[in-house]
Amino acid sequence: MLPHLLLLAPLPDFLRNPLGQRFTVHEYFGVTDKDALLQQHGPGIRAMVGLGGSVAPPALLDRLPALEIISVNGVGYDGMPVEYCRARGIRLTNTPDVLTEDVADIAVALVLMSSRGLVRANRLLHAGKWGEGANTLTTKATGKRAGIVGLGRIGKAIAHRLAAFDMEIGYHGRHAQPDVPYAYHASAVELAAWSDFLIVATPGGPGTLHLINEEVLSALGANGTLINIARGSIVDESALIRALSDGTIKTAGLDVFENEPHVPAELLAMGNVVLLPHIGSATKETRAAMAQLVLDNLAAHFAGQPLHTPVV
Repeated sequence: MLPHLLLLAPLPDFLRNPLGQRFTVHEYFGVTDKDALLQQHGPGIRAMVGLGGSVAPPALLDRLPALEIISVNGVGYDGMPVEYCRARGIRLTNTPDVLTEDVADIAVALVLMSSRGLVRANRLLHAGKWGEGANTLTTKATGKRAGIVGLGRIGKAIAHRLAAFDMEIGYHGRHAQPDVPYAYHASAVELAAWSDFLIVATPGGPGTLHLINEEVLSALGANGTLINIARGSIVDESALIRALSDGTIKTAGLDVFENEPHVPAELLAMGNVVLLPHIGSATKETRAAMAQLVLDNLAAHFAGQPLHTPVV
């Protein structure tokens, strides 16, 4: 008999189909009567799969007494109750490393798109307004200061790329890292005041909720740009909208939002932002590698072997 698995979100076929071959899959996200599903199948669910933005509150997990493992198809797992899982002995995995390079590429793209006004120029050209687009002067990225909030795997990959543009790199995190050649700043406010580009690359979760707030944006200043490729919850979106509207900061490049897939109408209407639909890891190669890591972690667990990328 195949183990029962609860699926929290729709998945691409290259992950969904192999899961269907190895498990009896229950699609929690697509069921209208979730209570009925949990009543009927909850006691037998042994595994769960979700995306980086999926949420599995303790109230849900309480109804899955046989749950052994949660495998997150993403690097972020802030929707998972880590301490709850640890206390219950539920194993938790994610898919780090394999998406680092793609997400770092998007961060650099947003730096260039926002500083050089590339979206606006493209739209003007398509509208037959070559002169208007070509004659609008923008801002040079080379040589500027890039402050990175969160110098983990992705943060370091971003720093490596931006250093090639002769950008000066600074960072803020929970502690200084003596083995990196970048200047450490003791707070996000201090880093923002130093930066031309403030790039958010720290994990989400309660500890970083609205870390980028009105005070940080004020410190970034009228010539500053905010880039966020991490989690929408890290930035106070209302404060960001105000800062962009009143000129507190110059522009922003965002791949993530507080309430995805909802994007505030105010942001959509602004000409001084670049907005992407959370595509940091959206390449064929990386999504395939992420899917394989999900499958490998599940296979290792049910074979009694060490997990490849354990969180808990």
